Amino acid sequence: MLTDTELKAVWEACGGLGHPFGPLFRLLILTGQRRGEVARMAWPDIEDGTWTLPREITKGDRLHVVPLSGLAVETIEAVPQIQGCDLLFPSRNGTDRPLSGFSRAKRQLDTLSGVGGWRLHDLRRCAASGLARLQTPPHVIEVVLNHRSGTISGVAAVYNRYSYLDEKRRALEAWGQHVTGLVADNVVRLEGTR
Repeated sequence: MLTDTELKAVWEACGGLGHPFGPLFRLLILTGQRRGEVARMAWPDIEDGTWTLPREITKGDRLHVVPLSGLAVETIEAVPQIQGCDLLFPSRNGTDRPLSGFSRAKRQLDTLSGVGGWRLHDLRRCAASGLARLQTPPHVIEVVLNHRSGTISGVAAVYNRYSYLDEKRRALEAWGQHVTGLVADNVVRLEGTR
């Protein structure tokens, strides 16, 4: 897991990385979603501050709704739209395929940020741990991450069909505010950070 100082360095390095990987990596930080899911983010799936992931692109093979923090919305709004392309991050080889080449971009990010020894999936872990430090209940973190197992599993999962949309929105907005504080040089250290 990245410390707040490392997360800030990575965020700032994303600016130097530029489009498409800079905003994509920033959305990994802000949403806590999987790399492949963010790479397949499509303009029609974003509406009114919410990103709806079609079941076909999720690891859990089920529709997943991700409320977007104000900072996530700003990040998305800065992504240039390509005429005739639904994807925010299309492949350079065609507008109907998602971006690839993450390893090279990650190496560039490590160089620009001065932070190494971590993987892109660690940004998901960082978001989940940050949500926990912000007092987000474990079951809300589970639904933010689109996990089927965990605190809502077994019989509870069969009977509890509540979406937790409002709780997810509050949690991700709080996380977005924390990241905003880090990158605005208004660093508020959370308990448990190195």
